[in-house]
Amino acid sequence: MQKKQKVLIIVGPTSSGKSALAVELAKKFDGEVVSADSRQVYCGLNIGTGKITKREMKSVPHYLLDEVSPHRIFGANDFVKRGRTALEDISSRGKLPIVAGGTGFYIDALVGRIALPNVPPNPKLRAQLEKKSAAQLFAMLKKKDPRRAKTIEPHHKRRLIRALEIAASLGKSPTARSYLAVENTLWIGIAPPVKTLERKIAIRLFARIREGMVAEARRLHAGGLSYKRMDELGLEYRSLARLLQGAITREQMIQELNRAIRKYAIRQMRYWKRNKDILWFKDAKASGIQKSIKVWLRE
Repeated sequence: MQKKQKVLIIVGPTSSGKSALAVELAKKFDGEVVSADSRQVYCGLNIGTGKITKREMKSVPHYLLDEVSPHRIFGANDFVKRGRTALEDISSRGKLPIVAGGTGFYIDALVGRIALPNVPPNPKLRAQLEKKSAAQLFAMLKKKDPRRAKTIEPHHKRRLIRALEIAASLGKSPTARSYLAVENTLWIGIAPPVKTLERKIAIRLFARIREGMVAEARRLHAGGLSYKRMDELGLEYRSLARLLQGAITREQMIQELNRAIRKYAIRQMRYWKRNKDILWFKDAKASGIQKSIKVWLRE
């Protein structure tokens, strides 16, 4: 990718309106969207992840959605490889690449703000760590790599194991910019007031339940997706797996998810606040967003 190629990046917590804003801006500025969500890359994880629908896309091309089977592991290296290809393809046709999503680590790796660690799997260490609970792994990570612990999902066992594997090899997760850094980026962040965001999270959760989130999870399991794998996929699918196994009631699932998603939003904001290049807006409909983009595109 040419270093001076412009790339628009839209970030913010879950339920803040990133996907709809990306479509609106793509329509306005002749762009195409690269989704940056660690779970929306999986086929079939639609309602549970709040994946944008064909209708909501409004004919705007989207990339990095429905890339692989949920039975497979798709990590940051996979995302960067496919994401770079998408950015180059979009740019080569004179379109504006718009990266939108809530998985901060993926976006930073994609545009070169962080370097991905070249650490091969350590089967012996993984086997040892696999015996521990997510809580134990998270406690270990807080000691070994406090910075990474602040941004990771504390119940995501697979990511915790990988983070500890990297910490064991390198001492901590890398922060250096890579030589493939995309230099000409504009970062737009959507950060609604806390009460507004909490209300949006609750409304969105109930909407997904009405749309058939539980039935979707049931179909996924019937299709061979194990409860263990659903737990690894985190958030909604972890709670859905617990519901389907009878460990919690429907009402408990709703309460559990409301708490978990709010905590996830807090972690997302904590992650992004470290990036001083982001222009923050309280609302995805803020008039200043398009004004900022127009100025940037003229530069």
